[in-house]
Amino acid sequence: MAQERFFLELDPPQSAMAEWPHVVIVGGGFAGLKACHVLAGQPVRVTLIDKRNFNLFQPLLYQVASGLVSEADVASPLRQMVGQVPNIQILLGEVVDIDTDAREVVFNDHRYAYDHLVLASGSGSTYFGHEEWRPLAPPMKILEHADEIRRRLLMALEEAEQTRDPGRRRFLQSVVVVGAGPAGCELAGSLIELMHRAVERDFKQLDRAQCRVILLDAVDRVLPAMPADLSADAAAYLQRAGVELRLNTMVAAIEPGRVILKRPAAVAADGSDAGADGLGDLEAATICWTAGVRASRLGRLLAERTGAPLDRGGRLQVEADFSLPGHPEIRAVGDLCHYAHTGDGRVLPGMAGPAVQMGGWVARDILAGLEGRRSKPFRWFDLGSMAVIGPWYAVADLRGLHVSGLAGWILWALAHLAFIPDTENRIALFSKWMWQIATRQRTALLITGRPDQHLGVDVGLERALPPDGAIQSPGTPASGPLNRLISTPRITAM
Repeated sequence: MAQERFFLELDPPQSAMAEWPHVVIVGGGFAGLKACHVLAGQPVRVTLIDKRNFNLFQPLLYQVASGLVSEADVASPLRQMVGQVPNIQILLGEVVDIDTDAREVVFNDHRYAYDHLVLASGSGSTYFGHEEWRPLAPPMKILEHADEIRRRLLMALEEAEQTRDPGRRRFLQSVVVVGAGPAGCELAGSLIELMHRAVERDFKQLDRAQCRVILLDAVDRVLPAMPADLSADAAAYLQRAGVELRLNTMVAAIEPGRVILKRPAAVAADGSDAGADGLGDLEAATICWTAGVRASRLGRLLAERTGAPLDRGGRLQVEADFSLPGHPEIRAVGDLCHYAHTGDGRVLPGMAGPAVQMGGWVARDILAGLEGRRSKPFRWFDLGSMAVIGPWYAVADLRGLHVSGLAGWILWALAHLAFIPDTENRIALFSKWMWQIATRQRTALLITGRPDQHLGVDVGLERALPPDGAIQSPGTPASGPLNRLISTPRITAM
């Protein structure tokens, strides 16, 4: 019988590995994948644990939502990327507890020991205490969310093609995007372009002038984290493209097909309270949410276990080497960490560039410690920020150099292609971008799934029932919240 390659409990592929330190990495995103690449082929055992079996290039999710590309173009199987390296093991599952005293992670009813733990579990969406809005306004954090946004919009257009009621048709051709950050601007710009082109070419009964995309946020300008001139350029382009901007406007409530608005409480020049007067509501068949981001729940779990401080977004405040206070064996990187040990004291942003640099540095620091060396302090190289607003148009802030328009789009495309970890996906994306620009045709306008099935997904290991209907869990059952014998689909907040 062939020897098992599951070297956490059984014999490792090479006998020498049994004595190597065990590095557990939770999360196969930008930071976790980079750490794996650095540790590949080194004298350490690496276990990468993720709820999904693929790495997702999250910055391009809006292109999946708007039919520019397909799911496989922005996701790559982890086993094909790093799982074939002899010292790296990929395990599918969700970490539900961490025993910091025993140095064990708990998942899939197992407890596995670690010598070094790297937490790179990323972030999710938040509705600021209004989780009841989630099924009415899908977020855009995972593939299923993008699928649901695309399904809702295309289904609305299909219904509009068949309805005789002009008011109903206007409602079906309306979209509200909540959140004017990069994700919201990119989604709004891509959706209005999709609707205009689809109505002109593919739908006989619809009027392009009735297509509405409203971009809504409480801030006073789009892309508020970018310089004011680039923000103004982006706003002007969006408005020329047909996107309606509703800024200085908050969401009071979301109902089926309706967003109820209010004005943010403000202080007038004379010091009096300007109030939060009502602004009516917006009616739209498709509502999308890109306004809130929260750190992975592992941050709060580790704060309870170790006493590590959290910031307002639920991120772990880490030491200069990304370790938790009093726990040098635990590192938090990417969107899960609050890292303020920079030259100017600014917290590193939750973007791909910093995440990749964090993951690589932590992996090299672990290797240096095993060799008795000290690493040079972490220094973040700021690559800048950028956002694509439409075909051939993007804005970019490259360390003070401001670029917009076609030049910005070229820089955006090159940067994103460079960060995509899979060569096949780079080629596929470049080809589809060129095809779309040349023809204005989108290649992934498929309506799949059922209403709301994409909103709550139960990911991780799903165990097949044996003929007798009972599952014998391998290993020692662990106490904790994960005690189910088989996973079943359920609606959960991602």
